This record gives sequence, structure tokens and C-alpha cells, in this order.
Amino acid sequence: MEFKEQGFTPLLLGNDINVYSVARAFHEAYGLKSYSIGKKGGAPCAESRMIVQSVEPKIDEPEVFIRRVREFAEGRGTVLLIGCGDNYVRLIANNKASLPDNVVAPYADGEFLEGLMDKQRFYELCEKHGIAYPKTHVCTMRDLEVSPEFGAPYILKPCNGPEYFAHPFEGQKKVFKLDTLAELRETVAAVYNSGYKDNLIVQEFVPGDDTYMRVLTNYSDKNGKVKLMCLGHVLLEEHTPYGIGNHAVIINEADRALMDRFKALLEDIGYTGFSNFDIKYDSRDNTFKVFEINVRQGRSNFYVTGAGYNIAEYVVKDHILGEELGDTVYADKENLWLVVPEKVAFDYIRPTEYKTRMKSLIRRGKAVNPLFYKGDNKPGRLLRLMKQHLSHFAKYKKYLGKN
Repeated sequence: MEFKEQGFTPLLLGNDINVYSVARAFHEAYGLKSYSIGKKGGAPCAESRMIVQSVEPKIDEPEVFIRRVREFAEGRGTVLLIGCGDNYVRLIANNKASLPDNVVAPYADGEFLEGLMDKQRFYELCEKHGIAYPKTHVCTMRDLEVSPEFGAPYILKPCNGPEYFAHPFEGQKKVFKLDTLAELRETVAAVYNSGYKDNLIVQEFVPGDDTYMRVLTNYSDKNGKVKLMCLGHVLLEEHTPYGIGNHAVIINEADRALMDRFKALLEDIGYTGFSNFDIKYDSRDNTFKVFEINVRQGRSNFYVTGAGYNIAEYVVKDHILGEELGDTVYADKENLWLVVPEKVAFDYIRPTEYKTRMKSLIRRGKAVNPLFYKGDNKPGRLLRLMKQHLSHFAKYKKYLGKN
């Protein structure tokens, strides 16, 4: 694995598949080695040849974050700072004024991004642009006897993920699907009894299995114009308590009409940088319903790069090289992205038509697992990756049953 000097250095915040996927994009495009700082170490970045991993347990505290970035940037050329999680993007956006001049942080200011992450404001924007969303109720600590204006089943999730996971409790999940009002109230009480203090989101359940999900990743340039839109059709998600909702298998698709509605929204508000939307098709009214906006690239972002639309090139051309990005690219190259063994994918994806497409893409070499990168295969890293990779057989059997 060779590395080149390009006049800038990527500094990525986090330690998960999002970090590894972004680092791989930088290496594929520019031959660069990336650096990362996360709250903890370990796979998939540990022992990677293309990532120098650092651990800072308090990196999410503003004063520590500022100090560590300043120390890293001292004596270097341009540093391109990328957040690979909501908490890291918030840190960067809220502290841009305190960063050294040689650090490029391609994010809008914190107040703007916080406003977008407010569900009520976001859904008002959706209504303006004809984008459907599930019925939603915001629950506070004073709302233990929550009574949504819609019926069960309910989806329950935290507004503040980092704070939520900082207060573990028995039966904690990333997202809950609750079949009765009594279960909803019991779970809300359990969350708040854990010490969590922020709001909770209660939404109607949109029927349909994993294949009803879509993910839309975009890049808007520093002038607020959308330059890349890439839609993924999710075929399988993870189903462990802490991983539920994470994508496991995606096929790239294109839906110009759907993309254009989100393009209008993003350009209307002058959004800049990466954005990511989780969307679900609702067969009841033949609409696509959006759940939220992520003000960053998603953890499955390599479904974009792997299909031929390298996300690193967009941010580098825009913020480092100062190049014009041209007209909006509506990604239409078909590719298969998966982070589970192929057999798991074929065992747990139901519709035959998707399996046929998957087989064709695999046969034609148009399939990628972002974690297995040629040249980045130190024995220790490869052993840990294979162990984690094969563990999906047991996980899916446990949570979805034997096929």
C-alpha cells in the first residue's frame, strides 16, 4: 500500500466503519494516509496501514477537542477535519472559530446545524417541499404518560444519541419498536430513570421489512449548491439491540423525482457539506417518508464511493483545490455494498428479484465490502475482521431466527 504527499492531511474524528470508509476514499483518490482521533480504539481502524489511530477518551469535550486538534495541526500544512458521527460534527461546527487557520472544517455553523437537527423545524421544511414524513410526537421528561395522537405500533428513539448511550439500562436498544401504549410508557420511564434528560422521539411505525428502506447521501458545495446525490436501496439491516437500523446490504439505485425534492430542500436552506437521509417507502399511500437528516456522511457512505463517486474528491475539490464541481451528479451506476457475508445476505433477504440482481453484480465484480481493502491486510487486523465478519451468522440467527 503506497502513500503520497498531497499538501493536505485528513484528520477524521471517530473510530468506526464510517472512519475507515472515509479514509479508504482518501487513499483511493489521492494515495493519502489519514489520521483519526476517537474515544476508543480497536477495529476496524486498528492496525490499518492507511490510518494512524489515536485514542482520546475525552475528545467529545470542547476544550480537549480544541487542544488535540491544535496539537495535531501544529507544524503541518492544511488539515482537512471530518467528523464521522453526530457528536463530532457538533464539536467541529460549534468550535470552528477556535481552530487554527490551517484547519479546514467543511461545515456550516453550529446554530444552523442544531436547527436542522430539531425535528419540528426539519419537518416544517419537508412540508414546504412536498416530502412526506411519519407522524411524530416529541416526548420530554415531563411527558411520562405519553399519549401520541396516532396508534400503535410505535417507534421510540433518542434525540441525543451520545447522551442516551452514556446512561445504559437493562433492555437498552438503539431504537425500540413497541406494540402497545403501555409498552411505550414503560420504555419511556426506563429511559428517563437511567439518567437521560434530553427529548425522545415517538413515531408511527411505517410497515415493511428492511427492503422498504432507502438511504440518500448528498454533497453540497460551499455555495450551497447540491453537486452529488446518491440513492441506495437498503436490502438488509442489522438487528442487534445496539446495531438495529444500521445498513448491512445496499444496492445503488436512481430516482430522479425523489432526489429532486431533497435537492430543492437543501438548496432552499443553503446547506453546505455532506448530508444523509433515512427514508422508507410506505405502501399504504405510495409515498417515501423521511425520518431525519444526518448533517454528515452516513456510516454506510462507501456505497457511494464503491459505485464510482468518491466522496473524498468532492470535499477536496471544493475546499482544498477550489475547483468548480459542475452540474449535479445523480448517481446511476449500480453497485452492491455489503458488510455481512454473502451467505447471510442471501439467507435473510427475502424477495427473489433482489437476490438475482445481487448475484449478477457479484459475478460482474460490482460488489464491495469497504472493510476488506487490498493491501490493508496485516495479519492481526485481518484476523479480527474475519472474526467479526463471521459473527454475523450467529447474530442474525439469534435476532431473526434460522433460515
